[in-house]
Amino acid sequence: MAFSFELVKSHGDARAGVFHTPHGDLLTPVFAPVGTQATVKAVSPRDLADLGASLVLSNTYHLHLRPGSELVREMGGLHQFMRWPKPILTDSGGFQVFSLAKINRIDDEGVTFQSHIDGSRHRFTPELSMAVQENLGADIIMCFDQCPKPNERAMVEAAVRRTQAWAARCREAHHDDHRQALFGIQQGGIYQDLREASSEGLKQLHFPGYAIGGLAVGESKSEMYQTLDTCAQMLPDDKPRYLMGVGAPDDLAQAVLRGVDIFDCVLPTRIARHGAVFTPDGQINISRMVYTRDERPIQADCDCYTCQTFSRAYLRHLVKARELLAHTLLSLHNIRFLIRHMEMMRRAIFEGTLEDYVQAFLERYLQAV
Repeated sequence: MAFSFELVKSHGDARAGVFHTPHGDLLTPVFAPVGTQATVKAVSPRDLADLGASLVLSNTYHLHLRPGSELVREMGGLHQFMRWPKPILTDSGGFQVFSLAKINRIDDEGVTFQSHIDGSRHRFTPELSMAVQENLGADIIMCFDQCPKPNERAMVEAAVRRTQAWAARCREAHHDDHRQALFGIQQGGIYQDLREASSEGLKQLHFPGYAIGGLAVGESKSEMYQTLDTCAQMLPDDKPRYLMGVGAPDDLAQAVLRGVDIFDCVLPTRIARHGAVFTPDGQINISRMVYTRDERPIQADCDCYTCQTFSRAYLRHLVKARELLAHTLLSLHNIRFLIRHMEMMRRAIFEGTLEDYVQAFLERYLQAV
């Protein structure tokens, strides 16, 4: 099998595993930086490799519109096109059903989008999502789903029904289980019974992996954690579990405790573009005047290029001067911070100390919140 999941160590609900793919092994738990348009903003593939990244996510909807999945296929697929030799995950376009709700129309057959680029209209169906993702050639691809507001039950019920029907259509349309692993997406908002129903339906389709969708989209953190208390355990033990779109350091810690294996989020690069960085003592904005003459790195024990080379004072100068290098240097640190966080949690699972690590991390990280 080109794809297989090996559960190496468990500690409580937390898991350390290996997901074998044609482009290399993913040591889980793992965080994937987001390269929406076949690039992680301001960060080169070489730098991503140096940071320890093993998985990158790209966006089906955006690449379908520009430059077009057929062109990417002609150029050798995403791995060749963006010069990233390690595993790639593509989402299905389903999140844009949620995030671009004002310019789309949903029905049982699919979704009609209005392009955010030029206003042209496009029809997305489960079958088209599969065709586009096959053209892109990512290792892990996602079923087309509907991501609803998490606490509006009638909307969530409809989304669970559609997501299940679309998952079956995606399974039928997907042609190559050896080259691409198709993940089903559990929906259900904050409602345990709907999450259970979604999980049971998806398991009948025997996907090689399963995602948890519809969280971090408007519910409170306590609601997200309460949902994760049960919904991760509804999914098969012998398949990887992927929590979509979650990347805050405290959320990663809470989700790993609850048995999640794979994560992605735009957060580390997005906040970098606004001058913010992760530290063990919480998120700080490097543009503050207090850092004007600060000779310290962002984080003394961080091994990233930014922390090994530059002072807070210099980084503040770049941000205040609106220099593009600021985006790169702050992004390098933020991505490495999350990757190290995952590495330390994986190590703690093997050592049987994950609860201690998470408690100490959260007590320090959240002290400023």
